[in-house]
Amino acid sequence: MRADRRRVAAALALGATFAGIGYAAFAIVRLRAFGRRTMVQAEHSARVRTERSGTSVPTTRSRHRVTVLKPVRGAEPGLAENLHSFCAQDYPDFHVVLGVLSPDDEALDVIQRVAAEFPDRTTVVAGDGVARFRNPKIATLAPMIAHATGEILVIADSDMRVTPVYLDAVVEAFADERVGAVTCIYCGEPAADDVPSTLGAMWITEQFAPAALVAAAVEPMTYCFGGTMAVRASVFAEIGGLAALGNQLADDATLGRLVTERGYGVALANYVVTNVVSESGLRGLLQHELRWARTIRSVRPLSYAGLIVTFPVPLAALALALARRRRTPAFALVASVLARLALHAAAHRALATRRRPRAVLTLLRDVLGMATWCAGFCGRTVLWRDQRLDVRQKL
Repeated sequence: MRADRRRVAAALALGATFAGIGYAAFAIVRLRAFGRRTMVQAEHSARVRTERSGTSVPTTRSRHRVTVLKPVRGAEPGLAENLHSFCAQDYPDFHVVLGVLSPDDEALDVIQRVAAEFPDRTTVVAGDGVARFRNPKIATLAPMIAHATGEILVIADSDMRVTPVYLDAVVEAFADERVGAVTCIYCGEPAADDVPSTLGAMWITEQFAPAALVAAAVEPMTYCFGGTMAVRASVFAEIGGLAALGNQLADDATLGRLVTERGYGVALANYVVTNVVSESGLRGLLQHELRWARTIRSVRPLSYAGLIVTFPVPLAALALALARRRRTPAFALVASVLARLALHAAAHRALATRRRPRAVLTLLRDVLGMATWCAGFCGRTVLWRDQRLDVRQKL
């Protein structure tokens, strides 16, 4: 009986390995296609910038007024550069609201310095320290939302960084009137050269982004990503505003779901946001990724289970260890390594990361990723900043 179980386990691991190789191949195709779309979008944005400068015929396309909401908590590495990038947009009609929940937040000084460089397009909001929602990000947004006057609201996490054409790309995705919300893929960039931050950035670039592009190709988007949650102000009011998100752990997924439930679409912009990753150590990295894992499992359990195919190399190693006849598993291991290295290269090329980590780190990255994926099935609590939250309950 034990031998039968081992044979079945080996067969399952081998089957999952080949599925993982197929996934990697499809992900590479999707990455390359997305890379081409972002290049076209960049060329379009360049033409629009030329028109605005007056060196060409002025554009007649309607441009929506945009409010960018940047909730901040703590003075994380690179914060000033991150915020500055959102304020330095080459877009004709936008305003940025920078906010903290409490005036005691150490990030307030950074926010004020950045805002002083853009006095005509920024508002700084410091809340009274009272969290009116249990979701920390939504609680920070609560005193900020009164300053949002745009037709389109863009909510972006504080560890994101963009280029001056970001708003052009986001607004372009709203050209279809059926679109109620827009989101963006993001890649990872380590704030420093330490291994935990590098591994965290690799997870975003090489696992999250390809998986998101594959998912977007096989099913309609019904969710947003925290790197960019852009929504029409009228649609946001229709779904209930911040109150509809305030007690949800996965506010980005909830926003997308509520928008699609009302008959609107969620679009993926042809733009890549950069997530500046700073991890305090390996333990902090694992806690961070475990929060993501358990949160994804709580809102998309079937999709979460399917993520097993994103780890072909660990699966192939498992199949080889369990198999009695090792020729096919050994071939699968070699093929999975080659597929994974090809995906590593394709992801960094298509998402235009500034620094490509050493390929040898992909092995450690995948082992950690699969371990975190397994741990995501066990337990129901996550650590968010200094709060312990239950993913199966409203906050």
